[in-house]
Amino acid sequence: MRSAQPPILKPIPLARVFGIAFALLAVIPAIALPPGAGRNPPQENPGIVEKTPAPQPPQGGSSTVALTTSMEVLNDTVKLGNQDRVSFRIVEERHEPIPLVVTDSGEMEVPLIGRVKARDKTCKQLAFEIKPLLEKEYFKRATVIIGLDLIGARPRGRVFVTGQVHQQGAVEIRPDDPLTVSQAILSVGGLTDFADKRKVKLVRKKEGATAEFEMHPVSKTRKEKAPLTWWKPWAKKKEPVQDESTETFIIDLQEILQNGHLEKDPLLKAGDLIYVPERLVNF
Repeated sequence: MRSAQPPILKPIPLARVFGIAFALLAVIPAIALPPGAGRNPPQENPGIVEKTPAPQPPQGGSSTVALTTSMEVLNDTVKLGNQDRVSFRIVEERHEPIPLVVTDSGEMEVPLIGRVKARDKTCKQLAFEIKPLLEKEYFKRATVIIGLDLIGARPRGRVFVTGQVHQQGAVEIRPDDPLTVSQAILSVGGLTDFADKRKVKLVRKKEGATAEFEMHPVSKTRKEKAPLTWWKPWAKKKEPVQDESTETFIIDLQEILQNGHLEKDPLLKAGDLIYVPERLVNF
């Protein structure tokens, strides 16, 4: 009977040893670390490095005024109206912006100067008007910065539409929506069939004029004030009286509405009057 011999151990290939070692190295970190630790978050667009966004300047009129040092960059398109709120600063004083309000009279109380007319002026225009007043007594050089913070909720005023339109009357100018001649006419129902759309009159008071428009009925006798409808004695339309306190512009509404020349459609001001005459020949 043969005695039991120990089993002969075969040598393990070296390649298998290295394979087991690499497998253990890959498993151990995953067990030791919590899920997601030490791993890069998934990126939707690999290769694009995300950067921290640059800080943006604060928004708002007062913040803009605090950062602005040049009068040339002030707003020169939006005209101020009643109850508008602005920020005011003189750069040379090195003070924080001061809040100011345009009153119902159209004026604004400016430090060191007092009341100045602000309505219907842009921030840039108003700043350049205030500048010499400050330099006259208080500053050798004054850099005036004005920024619009809040537009007042009250209407900017009214314009009046008369003549050959479907519904004569007043149209309000909303504070956040500039009004043009064509828009005012469309808002009262548009032109009648007998309107002379090529010779619409825009009558505007001259700067400083306070008198209201006078209206007169079309006369049977040809007059300079009513050259287009004098021969219609039964006409009930009225035409504005023109004098030295007003100026009149002729607007070609056909060029605006049919040919798309919007640059010929002027913006209206409070108190403007639009008169649509009747055609000389109706057919």
